[in-house]
Amino acid sequence: MIEVTNLVKHYGDKKAVNDISFTINDGELVGFLGPNGAGKSTTMNVLTGYLSATSGSAKINGVDILEDPINAKRHIGYLPEQPPLYMDMTVNEYLDFICDLKGVKDGRKQHIDDMCELTGITHVYKRMIRNLSKGYKQRVGLAQALIGNPEVLILDEPTVGLDPIQIIEIRNVIKDLGKKRTVILSSHILPEVQAICERVLVINHGEIIANDTPANLSRYVDIDRKMQIRVAGSVEKVQPLLARIPEMERVIFEGNIEPETCDFILEPKSQIDIRKTVFNTLANAGCPILMFSPVSASLEDIFIKLTAEQAGK
Repeated sequence: MIEVTNLVKHYGDKKAVNDISFTINDGELVGFLGPNGAGKSTTMNVLTGYLSATSGSAKINGVDILEDPINAKRHIGYLPEQPPLYMDMTVNEYLDFICDLKGVKDGRKQHIDDMCELTGITHVYKRMIRNLSKGYKQRVGLAQALIGNPEVLILDEPTVGLDPIQIIEIRNVIKDLGKKRTVILSSHILPEVQAICERVLVINHGEIIANDTPANLSRYVDIDRKMQIRVAGSVEKVQPLLARIPEMERVIFEGNIEPETCDFILEPKSQIDIRKTVFNTLANAGCPILMFSPVSASLEDIFIKLTAEQAGK
């Protein structure tokens, strides 16, 4: 468990973290989301004992990281934004070195083999780290975080700089790791948090501005009545029909995905259900509806709304 209470961190006159409190329970995979400079990395550095707090407390499995850092760090596996790798070592030499640092003695070879298998690096076990791709270097960084079987994993921007295929691979590894461990994932990449995490903490200007599941956070965004529609017919015929509906706020043409069809996003006036009206209007005009579905709020929509509200306070 991670328990943060009234945490404050100053850099001179600047409050990087401003009196934040949150709890992450055993076995949760939680996203720590915010723009660059929001206070994410500062909070991660306090949680892992790399920085001291100005005030407040941070506990890992009940141990205060500031009062008893050595004992608290036994429970933590940490992957910083730049993995702490030694490029002139092979993967097995590096992980053996990490075992020395973490005091792993009994069954060391089997333990390293298990971590390599878990992170998918067994086949590069004897290669020099400098010769690995960025994706595999990131996997080696994850393996070092897992040495010693920590109950808590803290991952700071784990997919930064990776290509799309590498990002998917690392996300899948993290999801698997989250099945048996408490994981906090810091990121400014919205789709990443939405794809991996069960709960989201949103931080901005050093303050927690939301703490909920992605699904529950959607209530902050008035997007529930937006609809996506695909209609058989030409855009010249269909768009004016839709735009003339009195309850319609806006009709956005999205393109022609299928031959002789057109796709639109329909934005009705606030909280109005336009489905029956749209159906009747297009049916009467002889324009069949081929697809009609609600548009769900994305984490990006939620994040923009939350940060805009905070800026307006």
